[in-house]
Amino acid sequence: MTSPDDAAGAPGDAAAPLIEAREVSKAYPGVIALERVSISLRPGEILAIIGENGAGKSTLMKSLAGIVMPDAGEVRVDGEPVHLTGVQDAMKHGIALIHQELNLADNLDIAGNIYLGREPTRLGMIDRRAMIRGTRAALAQVGLDLPATTPVAGLSTGRQQMVEIAKAISTDARVIIMDEPTASLSDQETQRLYEVVERLSAKGVGIIFISHRLAEVKRLAHRVTVLRDGKNAGELEHDAIDHDAMVRLMVGREASTLYQYEPRPLGETVLQVDGLVTQAFPEHRLGFEVGAGEIVGVAGLVGAGRTEMLAALFGIDPPLAGRVSVRGEPVVINNPRQAIRAGLALVPEDRKLQGVILDMSIRENTSMTKLSDDAYAGLVINAGEEKRLAQDMNDRLATKTPTIEQQVQNLSGGNQQKVVIAKWLAAEPRVLLMDEPTRGVDIGAKAEIYRIMEELAQQGVAVLFVSSDLEEVLGVSDRVLVMHEGEITGELARNQLSAEAVMAMATNTHAPSPA
Repeated sequence: MTSPDDAAGAPGDAAAPLIEAREVSKAYPGVIALERVSISLRPGEILAIIGENGAGKSTLMKSLAGIVMPDAGEVRVDGEPVHLTGVQDAMKHGIALIHQELNLADNLDIAGNIYLGREPTRLGMIDRRAMIRGTRAALAQVGLDLPATTPVAGLSTGRQQMVEIAKAISTDARVIIMDEPTASLSDQETQRLYEVVERLSAKGVGIIFISHRLAEVKRLAHRVTVLRDGKNAGELEHDAIDHDAMVRLMVGREASTLYQYEPRPLGETVLQVDGLVTQAFPEHRLGFEVGAGEIVGVAGLVGAGRTEMLAALFGIDPPLAGRVSVRGEPVVINNPRQAIRAGLALVPEDRKLQGVILDMSIRENTSMTKLSDDAYAGLVINAGEEKRLAQDMNDRLATKTPTIEQQVQNLSGGNQQKVVIAKWLAAEPRVLLMDEPTRGVDIGAKAEIYRIMEELAQQGVAVLFVSSDLEEVLGVSDRVLVMHEGEITGELARNQLSAEAVMAMATNTHAPSPA
């Protein structure tokens, strides 16, 4: 470990820092977000900022980008203290922040988005020709071969991400902050982003890269700064950057404690699926079972049809054919309400869009699935029972919040995910469907979610979860179903699990025989 001032060997080591935070502190009601945090970034350096959800990463980045005013400490640009009063002020100092949730206007073309709010003018009119020229130059730097007049509404998430980077480049940004830039990208889009980041670094642009994906941090970063509980937890340099070292600094324990699989007795079949046909893949029929107390992982590449299968089971996209039984009883599921009545619950992939209502409290979100059950005469909300239920779930899942009245939008990603899970646990499901349950959450929150899954299984709940994290699938599952282009191409028992066996089935090639 080194301090920020001891870094050596990375690009720009001999130069003064482009930007620094010196002992920055920030508090909100009931929460200390940052406590005397310091970081520095040199020209051409790729600095990764990592830490658990709630560690203070987002608050620190917003402080550097002029969105949040620190309570104490200072921000320096080129060695000089600055008081950033807003995003425009930060841009004038060459600082650009690319949020995880992209901020593009769907009703505008690429040029309109890149110059939004700072359109060049000529003779008092917006100079579209200048916008087109500038946009072409910026797009060329990120390798995006599209006309400047292309509407952004039709672009993939990966291409929209490139437009955001092009926008930052067009402002002559010398510091680009990227918050979880690969969270929604395909493997191909992710590789392209890596190339752009490295190209910008080679040109002297300083990159601050926030990610929960430790493999990509090791792949890209020249240096890693770790935050824990709003404080500096340590720093890793060059060859010292490895998975276990990052985990130790993030959570204060070894990575080996993340997966603690223990065999458990399995009960009778809870979920039985026969001949299920999804709308996305009408040519394939799906069949499988999940037993009481069993955790079944669903693996496969992007586009394998895993999410579509869960959507059909939960009635979001009603199946075209097939039979579903819960505890031996056939059930008809053409909408989520019927799924809930049958004892199914779904933790969706996109928690912010489908899992919670962000501007409502933890209490209100948690009690949603039980409102009618606990209401007086089925009409008036039982406020006391609602509060008791929310507090019990909050304590059970160890959600980090000063109060259950906290709005969900003010929670970290991992704690938002816990609220989604709490909402469905309150309904006491027999079958819990989970789509990418740990996507976008940190190592510590992952471990807690695995604990919850294990606890539910021990209580006899059947758990069926989709994950693109192969290590997670191997570490948590009792059994794994593997999908390829809408079809279940194989099934692996616990003693058959290996990365090679899963990937062979995921690519529909011959799987090696288990040892």
